[in-house]
Amino acid sequence: MTLGYDYPLLGVFWSMFWFFLWVLWFILLFRIIVDIFRSHDMGGFVKALWLLFVILTPFLGVFVYVIARGHKMAEHAMDDAKAQDAAMRSYVQQVTASGASPADEISKLAALRDAGSITAAEFEAGKAKILS
Repeated sequence: MTLGYDYPLLGVFWSMFWFFLWVLWFILLFRIIVDIFRSHDMGGFVKALWLLFVILTPFLGVFVYVIARGHKMAEHAMDDAKAQDAAMRSYVQQVTASGASPADEISKLAALRDAGSITAAEFEAGKAKILS
């Protein structure tokens, strides 16, 4: 009985290493392309030149872009994270400020009922709507 195993364990690890480096390079390539398009500090012509350089000479283009504009990539990522954080904080503040508790809403309905602005049936319907 012969086994068709001619691939040593170290060869498997070496192949996996190169495969994951290849995947990481693709991730970096796409991140650089996105950064080129999202950069507000470059004009259209400069963006086109960088994009052509990165596409036509991918390894060299990625290497040069990371060296030349790596700090700008980090700044853009920080600015995007800050903008997302500010949007989330304003959304949470808006929701918490505008959303009163059910007890507050029911007390407002009771005040309207006591003032005669709404009927008892409308009060019960509103209370059921708030509690549901």
